[in-house]
Amino acid sequence: MQKLIPGTTLDGRTLKTEEFIVRDEPYYEPQGAEIELFHAAYTNQIPVLLKGPTGCGKTRFMEHMAWRLRRPLITVSCHDDLTASDLVGRYLLMEGETRWVNGPLARAVQIGGICYLDEIVEARKDTTVVIHPLADDRRVLPMEKTGELLKAPAEFCLAISYNPGYQSVLKDLKHSTRQRFVAIEFDYPPADLETTIVVRESGLAEDIAARLVKFGGMTRNLKGSGLDEGASTRLLVHAAKLMVSKVSPRTACRGAVSEALTDDPDMRAAINELSSSLFA
Repeated sequence: MQKLIPGTTLDGRTLKTEEFIVRDEPYYEPQGAEIELFHAAYTNQIPVLLKGPTGCGKTRFMEHMAWRLRRPLITVSCHDDLTASDLVGRYLLMEGETRWVNGPLARAVQIGGICYLDEIVEARKDTTVVIHPLADDRRVLPMEKTGELLKAPAEFCLAISYNPGYQSVLKDLKHSTRQRFVAIEFDYPPADLETTIVVRESGLAEDIAARLVKFGGMTRNLKGSGLDEGASTRLLVHAAKLMVSKVSPRTACRGAVSEALTDDPDMRAAINELSSSLFA
């Protein structure tokens, strides 16, 4: 006997739409017109592509927009083993019965939520194929294993993200995928705005936060000269929180930034020297 369980977890627990609602306003400082652009795309049922470096605020932005739009948010962190079945759903043997369990993408379509596929290029290629019908005028999700065709309601929104800094021949978005989306580009905030963010997120004194942001900028200048990426805003907030917890600035920068960015001893030493020059 087969049962279709449209809103359950792998352990059979029934999921409610309320579980995906962002109830409290996530703190977010806009850098440009990204809020207005996303809102217009959502109103016109156009999917959205966020592109930018690691830790620059893409995920926080999505949480903020879900709160603004009062829509459930289902986030999927993509990885090498993520398949189309992981997104759409699969049959599972539960309590002696074969049951269909919806994946997060199908779940988001059913509840009219926002599905955010973070770092989409990390997933297997068949995952991008399955989102194509949702990302054009059809706005449908084929459920091949059940023979269903889920029609997305007007409230549903598909959003994906990736980091162009890690682009390669093997990990890049196909043009057939990219051209289905409105793209919003993100970057690290200007120094004054980033200082405001660090202060707000950590409680660190503004003068020390400004030095920390300057340190972050120095590490970003090393990108391509031994580093794949400089310190993200996220890492700077981590360092600031350590400082607020009475960890010395240089120790906080070493633990939250240099050790997180690289395993190369010479590069770590160079980054630690930068922090020492600002936090004597």
